[in-house]
Amino acid sequence: MAKTISERFQEETRYTRGQTFDWHLDSGARPELYKTYPEAERVSLPDPTASPSMPLAQILTNRKSRRRYTSEPITIDELSFMLWACAGIREEYRGMTFRTAPSAGALYPIETYIVVNNVDGLAQGLYHYGVEDHCLEVIALGNLAKQTSEAALGQEMCAQSAVTFIWTAVFQRTKWKYGERSQRYIYLDAGHVAENLALSAVALGLGSCQIAALFDDEVNALVGVDGASEGVVYMSSVGRVGS
Repeated sequence: MAKTISERFQEETRYTRGQTFDWHLDSGARPELYKTYPEAERVSLPDPTASPSMPLAQILTNRKSRRRYTSEPITIDELSFMLWACAGIREEYRGMTFRTAPSAGALYPIETYIVVNNVDGLAQGLYHYGVEDHCLEVIALGNLAKQTSEAALGQEMCAQSAVTFIWTAVFQRTKWKYGERSQRYIYLDAGHVAENLALSAVALGLGSCQIAALFDDEVNALVGVDGASEGVVYMSSVGRVGS
């Protein structure tokens, strides 16, 4: 019987004892660590470091998937904190930057896009998170709620949310060092990022739901990536939850 794709994936990306690893990497071939849109309008974000004071045990207890949101907007301060919590820089050390979520080899293949539906002081539209400068880069303005919801297999929470996070992976960033094994690491990295978002949302009194059921080609088209060198891997909706 022919092996399934998932069985081949596990087999062809595993490490085995006695395997030879080539760690002599070509530094000149390393992909850029940050993706930017140089021609895009930039939106500055507030300082995200004034974090909420909710105890971790309470955050973990309160975290659950929330699929229904009120029409009340979230603030740009709350958005700033969530962006930093899931993908921001926490420190610089010996010329390297380290972020709030772990990443294999500190290669950070995950890029963050957001579809803004209802954020005070921020126009509706699609934005890219500029990690290095903690800012937003405007990709397209307008109401994208229906398009986002349809691309997520018709899940209405993406239309009702204050903001929907879309995470892509720049595959070569991790593959440059880890080869085929990188596919495992990329999806683990996306999970770390999404969990940080989920916990930061709870700390702010917001709700979130993590989304893996989506039409890949449609979400890739929405954010303007080719699906080959960079492709969608995960999404999350966020908003205020009614009592």
